[in-house]
Amino acid sequence: MTHRIVILGAGTGGTIMANRLRKTYAESEASITVVDRDDRHIYQPGLLFVPFGLTHPEDIVRPRKRQIHKGIDYHQSEIDRVDVEADRVHLTDGTTLDYDVLIVASGTDLLPQETEGLTGPGWMEKVFTFYTLEGAAALEAALTRFDGGRIVVNFIDLPIKCPIAPLEFVFMTDWYFHERGIRDRVDITYVTPLDGAFTKPIAAQSLGDLMAEKHIELVTEFNTGEVDGEGGRLVSYDEREVPFDLAVIVPLHGGASFVERSPALGDDLGFVPTDPHTLQSTVKPNIFAIGDATNIPTSKAGSVTHFEAEILQDNVRRFLAGEPLEGEYDGHANCFIETGFKKALLIDFNYDTEPLEGHFPAQVGMPLLKESRLNHLGKLMFQWFYWHSLLPGRDIPGIRPDMTMAGKHRPGE
Repeated sequence: MTHRIVILGAGTGGTIMANRLRKTYAESEASITVVDRDDRHIYQPGLLFVPFGLTHPEDIVRPRKRQIHKGIDYHQSEIDRVDVEADRVHLTDGTTLDYDVLIVASGTDLLPQETEGLTGPGWMEKVFTFYTLEGAAALEAALTRFDGGRIVVNFIDLPIKCPIAPLEFVFMTDWYFHERGIRDRVDITYVTPLDGAFTKPIAAQSLGDLMAEKHIELVTEFNTGEVDGEGGRLVSYDEREVPFDLAVIVPLHGGASFVERSPALGDDLGFVPTDPHTLQSTVKPNIFAIGDATNIPTSKAGSVTHFEAEILQDNVRRFLAGEPLEGEYDGHANCFIETGFKKALLIDFNYDTEPLEGHFPAQVGMPLLKESRLNHLGKLMFQWFYWHSLLPGRDIPGIRPDMTMAGKHRPGE
């Protein structure tokens, strides 16, 4: 019997899983079909660098089909819905795909229309987002023209892809205007619905201190209800206001639209309810999810997808073999945080342990929660690893999917 595996989404998670599973099964043992709506794979961490002229759109986009190994079928179409009971996917081009295992890797969609005024007057003129290729390119032109005033960076609410990216943007903005020699004419404000610069206390303190050193204003517990592009102001639900001359907004995120059209597949936000350790959906045993498409309580970040993939590869094999699944994923995530001036921080954490100081991946390695040139080089090198190691489904030597305390220490130790 040939197993039928269908993967919805050819982004980071879908591509890694397709390539890993092709190594697990010969073509006679399993057919693997990947579905996505276009043939444009974007290296999303690169979007941060586009507004500052450090990379260009054409440098971070490659065809999806070229990232997928031989022996995997790529089907380009919008997804209409999943019939969970019938184990069948309906595509908008009329194709139906039956499956023995379904992996939802459809990521998350931006929902700017959900915030009053965000896409109204001023959109892509003085109100931008760098979370899309088009938005990042438009923002580059706007920053080039900007010669003084107040820049406000705000994410509307969690969850969002790469929660540290808005922080990176404010640090890079500080560097950018220093480079142009007009930093004294630019006020930078970071507006967040959180009660600090980050979700975890130790990292929040470190990042908040760094913002203060760089003279970046931090406005906390601000729940944006309206973006008034014409009047140049953010308005919170409790009627506080933050004025701006240029606003960089990370819109609300939600699950892929087909998830909402598929009865029982998703939650109220369109994400797939998923066991946080096995990555099996709670909807039906033969459905799994990976990356941003899940509702698991960890960051929606590329590193999470990479660490999940190794566990999910084995659990899909176990499921099809009729073996018990292993709940090995511990929420492991790590992220480089660009801070400008060719430096970066690195954080490493999981469900139970917040980012700590020390080194990664062991006693000798890249410094954690400290600015360094080595971390900056690590962030730049990651793009090569992404295309040539992670997407092809290879492991990085010395980097485990579970978080280790090696090299870390708690405050006071």
